[in-house]
Amino acid sequence: MQPATPDASATFDPQRPVSLTKSLGILRRGLGDPTIRLAPNEAWLAFATPFGDASLRISKSALNSPATISAWGSGASWAVEHAPDLLGASDDWSDFDASDFAQSLPEMVRRVRSENLDLILPRTNRIFDHLLGAVLEQRVTGIEANHAWRWLIRHKGRAAPGPAPLGLAIAPGAQEIASVTRWEWQAARVDAQRARTLRQVASVAHSLDWWAQQPEDARKPSARGAGTLEAALLSVPGIGQWTVAETLQRSHGSANQISVGDFHLAGFVGQVLAGRRVNDAAMLELLAPFQPHRQRVVRLLQLGGIKKQSFGPRYAPLDHRSR
Repeated sequence: MQPATPDASATFDPQRPVSLTKSLGILRRGLGDPTIRLAPNEAWLAFATPFGDASLRISKSALNSPATISAWGSGASWAVEHAPDLLGASDDWSDFDASDFAQSLPEMVRRVRSENLDLILPRTNRIFDHLLGAVLEQRVTGIEANHAWRWLIRHKGRAAPGPAPLGLAIAPGAQEIASVTRWEWQAARVDAQRARTLRQVASVAHSLDWWAQQPEDARKPSARGAGTLEAALLSVPGIGQWTVAETLQRSHGSANQISVGDFHLAGFVGQVLAGRRVNDAAMLELLAPFQPHRQRVVRLLQLGGIKKQSFGPRYAPLDHRSR
């Protein structure tokens, strides 16, 4: 059976190799994430747009080939228009790969970059979904956060439009998050503090949509201080630098945002770059010479195959039923 005719479609040639799994993997919250399906030659994503829901299919016959982009739903045109950003249209590695800067990088980073020229930092142009996912990950294990993400989508999200793969779904929006009851948060294993933060995020969702439409100089992730997207996010109670970084790395493909406060990151970066575990302040010192490309360096280190040494017992999931 032929798939339904898409509501919008286009072809985009990134003019460079792009690995769908390697590059878009950062958008997936656990292997069972209902909002995304990834394969070497095909990616499906489901999400809400300013004009309605969309299912987006990106297919490539090879790393260097143009991409065929198709979308279904009332938000299909918006999804197709912004799909090139998922394939690196706004991700420029030229300064990073320039000889002078490349020579300043550790040998391991240069090697991993040469082996991963098909890595790009995707930009979704969506803020609320990534804030939702990041808040769910605050101070808990990945298992707990992924359970909450799947629970909310299963109970408060909706099916993706068009001929999407079975089970592909759209994450709940601000209205749905605002309606979640205390008992439902407990069923999702979300404690009272994260639930309170998510209600705050839902209350400013309209403002976040406004920021997504502002001129690039004001909303770009490298802009800091009053009147910037970063300042707007930090003004929301319960949102700190870690959550901002985790959001902008996905919504804007930020090449410089570092997830300060991450349970594992500082130890990992310190072990790889300095041969020892370090704290956040020392990690930032180690990464400072690589501005404005600190996140590119981190992503490459993560692709290098080195694992952080583990010490002590694993962090145990929390029981929120009495909270």
